[in-house]
Amino acid sequence: MPGTALITGITGQDGSYLAELLLEKGYEVHGTYRRASTPTFDRIEHLLDHIQVHQTDLTDQASLLKLIKNVRPTEVYNLAAQSFVGTSWDQVIATGDVTGLGTARILEAIQCIDPSIRFYQASSSEMFGKVHETPQRETTTLHPRSPYGVAKVYSHYLTINFRESYDMFACSGILFNHESPRRGLEFVTRKITHAVARIKMGLQSELRLGNLEAKRDWGFAGDYVEAMWMMLQQEKPVDYVVGTGVTVRVGDFVDLAFAEVGLDPADYVVIDPQFYRPAEVELLLADPSKAKAELGWVPKTDLKQLVGMMVENDLELAERESKDASAVKVRRAA
Repeated sequence: MPGTALITGITGQDGSYLAELLLEKGYEVHGTYRRASTPTFDRIEHLLDHIQVHQTDLTDQASLLKLIKNVRPTEVYNLAAQSFVGTSWDQVIATGDVTGLGTARILEAIQCIDPSIRFYQASSSEMFGKVHETPQRETTTLHPRSPYGVAKVYSHYLTINFRESYDMFACSGILFNHESPRRGLEFVTRKITHAVARIKMGLQSELRLGNLEAKRDWGFAGDYVEAMWMMLQQEKPVDYVVGTGVTVRVGDFVDLAFAEVGLDPADYVVIDPQFYRPAEVELLLADPSKAKAELGWVPKTDLKQLVGMMVENDLELAERESKDASAVKVRRAA
């Protein structure tokens, strides 16, 4: 019988999809969110009658201990983080405290209260950074190229350390880039699809981007959360790379998005040096063969389907924005 799951960062893209999956499987689902003047529940608004949310801060050990003690989860999925690579350069200390030490605080709380709780850590392909081999697999040397990647490496190895030191069921999913209509606007894929939709609707005239030659392995977040759940259902805790095994240029993603609305990207895309990273990650490509062989996990959504899904969602948003703007003009004219 499914147990009780606790998802840190439930209000994010992955947290919302994972919550849906676990509810479908019969879990009691709890999630955490950070205090803000206006809490953002947009991604989980449709789930609020079926889950319990808790205001918790990963920088506060006492709140985590209290949460684990009160909820008594059978599974914990740590998805909370300062997750934007670009921001990590501007908020180095905060990224380390939340994305790195936040994991340490959760593991400490689990180890103190109930070491039998199964723990999933959201590791990242950004840990590979300056890649030492292609494709990247579970044994590939880690060489992060951003404060975010460094913080994820700390969390990754700490999860292994707690597993080996305390015999805890603690494992990491090394997830490559995974996107969806729920992706934040600060991420390049959503920035692209959102801009394409607004350009199509006449709300925007250009799309400013950085390095179009960077290559990524992109998949659908809704597929990837299934791998997270599968990992915690195994007999032994094992780390897995999760990705599609296909890499494309950022420029290719741009082309696919503009093709969805019948426009030529050459007419709208502007290369802007401000969007280049201080240390660029040029190529990420997953080797998910271990996850396929041992978990039976395979991605169900290809890149074209993913781009189509995202553009369609953003076209609906742009159409709504256009109507709202027209209504405002009419009111002002009156």
